[in-house]
Amino acid sequence: MKIAIIVNLTKEKAIACARQIICLLQAAGASVLLPPDCREALGDCCAAFADSIEQLFETADAAVTVGGDGTIIHSAKYAAQTATPLIGVNVGRLGFAADVEVNEIGDLKKLVSGGCEAEERMLLDIEVVSNGQAAHYLAVNDAVVTHGTLSKIVDFHLFLDGEQISRYRADGLLFSTPTGSTAYSLSAGGPILAPEMDCILMTPVCPHSLFSRSVLFSEGADLSVKVKIPEGCSCVLSIDGETNINITEDDVIHIKKSALSLTLLSVKKRNFYRKLNEKLKEREF
Repeated sequence: MKIAIIVNLTKEKAIACARQIICLLQAAGASVLLPPDCREALGDCCAAFADSIEQLFETADAAVTVGGDGTIIHSAKYAAQTATPLIGVNVGRLGFAADVEVNEIGDLKKLVSGGCEAEERMLLDIEVVSNGQAAHYLAVNDAVVTHGTLSKIVDFHLFLDGEQISRYRADGLLFSTPTGSTAYSLSAGGPILAPEMDCILMTPVCPHSLFSRSVLFSEGADLSVKVKIPEGCSCVLSIDGETNINITEDDVIHIKKSALSLTLLSVKKRNFYRKLNEKLKEREF
């Protein structure tokens, strides 16, 4: 069995934890594969290195991320393309999407021996049509259309299946997967959704109306957004907080459920709401 390990190299704790995981998995009989950017930090480990991140996921039977939620989200887009099961080890502060804490890494032996539970997570397909050209992006957590550097309220026109259903005056419109409901959407006042649900959550960001609230759309919804931008202002589409696209009034943004999904592994049965409660208590400090 080949297991890929993706490490947040900006965290010394993550590198040290990755070393332990490599030894653990090799002792359990697995072959460990690392991305090329780990050669300097982990080159002394008896592990193989892939030529690219794409090859890493094409080759691996499963993948382990060592870092925080950002490491999981970045890796998830590659994992979804190759249908590679993914599990996260949290060395960050919260780690909503991570299944394993540092003191639980011994449980990762179940990746080799069996006993892991798999859960499918819905993803979003974000299409931007600009000047007749279409570009597609994959969102694990969310996509938000918002004003640029100048804090001026933007008019957002929301369409469902080609028909305009609402107009919002707000700082932004946020579209989230159930997995992403505990991320930016939660901070914007949106509801918490069980991650195994299939639906699209839309939450206005700082709306200029007391009656603008989150709306839940079915998994088959075909949503689209057009913007009216104040003079001298700009508009940006942000995908999972890591990809930013400038948006003009002539552009159309389409949001729908992706044909791809993410398989997340778990080493033990956990109650989502209990885990969430514990994580939210940690956020108070």
